[in-house]
Amino acid sequence: MSLDCGRKPENPERTHAENMQTPHRKATGRSGTQDLLAVRIMAERHRDKQSAEDTVDALADFPKSPNAKPKGGSRTSEDMESGFDPYRYKMDYPSMGICLIINNKNFLHSTGMSPRNGTDVDAADAFRTFSKLGYKVTVANDQTVDQMIQLLVKVSKQDHSNSASFVCVLLSHGDEGVIYGTDGFEKLDDLTKFFKGDRCRSLVGKPKLFFIQACRGTELDEGSQIEADSVGGQTSDRIPVEADFLYAYSTAPGYYAWRNTQNGSWFMQSLCEMLRRFSGQLELMQIMTRLNHRVALHFESSSDTPGYSGKKQIPCIVSMLTKDFYFPKISD
Repeated sequence: MSLDCGRKPENPERTHAENMQTPHRKATGRSGTQDLLAVRIMAERHRDKQSAEDTVDALADFPKSPNAKPKGGSRTSEDMESGFDPYRYKMDYPSMGICLIINNKNFLHSTGMSPRNGTDVDAADAFRTFSKLGYKVTVANDQTVDQMIQLLVKVSKQDHSNSASFVCVLLSHGDEGVIYGTDGFEKLDDLTKFFKGDRCRSLVGKPKLFFIQACRGTELDEGSQIEADSVGGQTSDRIPVEADFLYAYSTAPGYYAWRNTQNGSWFMQSLCEMLRRFSGQLELMQIMTRLNHRVALHFESSSDTPGYSGKKQIPCIVSMLTKDFYFPKISD
């Protein structure tokens, strides 16, 4: 059993709640000041109902767009008649899209990273699964940091107008917030930013799915005992550049991610199995819940290294998707 871990960050910043303690006050009866405060709050609420606007929880204000208009969220009669569902991603494109698999197995000695034996099993399984789902799959093995960046930039600049979505599978060593190339590491945000709405216009409003098999720290999960008892392209809505992303991490922040040297990683093997079983039947987030269930309950580490056996793992799904997403059904 092996781990997909990297280095722990040096000189971590820590905050101390004890330096910010607030003196405890003994409860007393209402004072005249409190009564006045209550009156002011009621008056402000009445005024705000008449002239409400959005603001931000930040240090500085910024001007509102003069063209901003409120958007309605109800379905029109035309939408209902056409069968258009505003809460479901449009899938009637000529292609499901591109699936890019970056599979890093061997690393330079200077990185201190060991070979990721078993990762080729993950890459092959992901290739088969996403190919059956209709994606055009590309596998890139043993990529340096610069090669990963160049590859992602190249894909992000392609025309995805005829694609329903984009998928990226990252198989490598990692640590919290970073992913390793064969010669060093890079921030994950600096790899995914090329697909944001302000950079990749042809994927705006379409799901961008990242599946990441890598450690996110060096903590071990000891586990706990449980008791067994469309209408598209014609609207002008503005959406956040961070919208429509999903990041499926193999493990929770701060923890190791496990990989069997013969059978592949717990996360990727479970992901491919759940996609094969439930695509076309369940919505993506329901499939991710079943993925979490399988990894959490069906696996436990077995290692020759003292203290590393009997450990558990739970994936972490971070979603900024704005609609339901259904993969097509895989036909056997």
